[in-house]
Amino acid sequence: MATGLPLPPWPGGNTIALTDLEEESRRPERLDRLPPRLLPVLYFAFGHICLGLAFLAMALTPETLAGFFYHSRILAVVHLVTLGWISASILGALYIIAPMAFRMQIPARKLDYAAFAMFVMGVTGMVSHFWLDSYNGMVWSALAVIAGLAIFAARIVPPLVASKLPPAVKLHIGLAFFNILLAGIVGALLGIEKLMINVLPGQQITNVYAHAHLAALGWATMMVIGAGYRLFPMFLPAAMPAGPRLYVSAVLLEAGALGLFATLMLQSRWVILFVVLTIAGLLAFAAQVVWMKRHPRSAPKAMQRPDFGMLHNMQALAYLGLSVVLGLALAIAPPLEWKLRAAAAYGVLGLVGFLSQMVVGMSARLWPMFSWTHSFVGSGFAVPPPTPHVMPDRRLQAVTFLLWVACVPLLAAGLYFPDVTLVRASAWGLFIAVIAETLNSARVLRFAFGYRKKKQLTTQDGG
Repeated sequence: MATGLPLPPWPGGNTIALTDLEEESRRPERLDRLPPRLLPVLYFAFGHICLGLAFLAMALTPETLAGFFYHSRILAVVHLVTLGWISASILGALYIIAPMAFRMQIPARKLDYAAFAMFVMGVTGMVSHFWLDSYNGMVWSALAVIAGLAIFAARIVPPLVASKLPPAVKLHIGLAFFNILLAGIVGALLGIEKLMINVLPGQQITNVYAHAHLAALGWATMMVIGAGYRLFPMFLPAAMPAGPRLYVSAVLLEAGALGLFATLMLQSRWVILFVVLTIAGLLAFAAQVVWMKRHPRSAPKAMQRPDFGMLHNMQALAYLGLSVVLGLALAIAPPLEWKLRAAAAYGVLGLVGFLSQMVVGMSARLWPMFSWTHSFVGSGFAVPPPTPHVMPDRRLQAVTFLLWVACVPLLAAGLYFPDVTLVRASAWGLFIAVIAETLNSARVLRFAFGYRKKKQLTTQDGG
């Protein structure tokens, strides 16, 4: 067999020669660092279904979704995006990132599949009961989601603590799980308030704001930043940031997220302080991204240009900036009618333009690495698959990116004005983008499942 053939970026962003990995194959415990093969795909498949349904619902019933955002059907669509797409994708991605970038062993066991089943049943129940305006079933479904997330956290936190990750990166990820469990409990209490008595301070609408910001900032954004410190250097490629400076974003963002949660719920005038802390935490992360860009490393010769995954990621960061500006305006402006309409546009910029698109960009690079590794290891190192850079369909990637570029601002405008035609057209465009991205992901994943096995290896296959 030929030697010196490089694997895709492996833990820490390095490469491993084929001869080294052949030696690793004689040590089965090292192959436990392979990502589970099935479970991440199940999480992402569920996420794609949820995101597609969210845009399809907006395309088919835009008149019920435009206007004031706080009613049950918009809540159903929002939770399809936040829980069904963003959170499911984060959980699935962690099964890939943990072994390949964090040097953590997280094999897929029966308990992991139980957590997945509870999460899927809970999200499905929440969305359907929101759509039907039935809060009794929503509360029970929320408890199932919390249970699934708690099991996942219990599985990942011990190996996270024991890992050799920089402590600052561990802090981001640990805080993210704390925040999502807290946000989930508050969400369930909000459902109880709809059924019985008030159990939370503040008004229903301000409590919803508090819950939403804790989930979006404390969970999804915190996780993007923590994982981003390891993934962005691998994807750009660039030098790996390190040192105490990485703590800054964790401390400031956590203080901002928890402070916003409390002050929004209590309708305190100190809310602006925690808005500023949140922005400072995001700027601290942005400064590290700039530092990475200024310390590039040689890119693989086979890398395709343009790199659609990084284009999605950079555009997502631009939408983060826009959502920060609009969020600051919403925080300091006096109560006016435009703020109610702007809140819907703010949600689109943050949830669809930033977080949802960041998932699309990250998965564009994760899936080829995942498929290349499983294909090569699964064949007994006998059949080298195509390089990860040529696995995706460039046409489908281009369609996905261009539709995202065109439709996110149109959707934000349609919800702000409101304009049913703009909402319908942009939602159809984003639905087509989801279909294109799904087809491209399936094309890449066929390498992970379609290899010809040459010899038996002891691997952590996950299904």
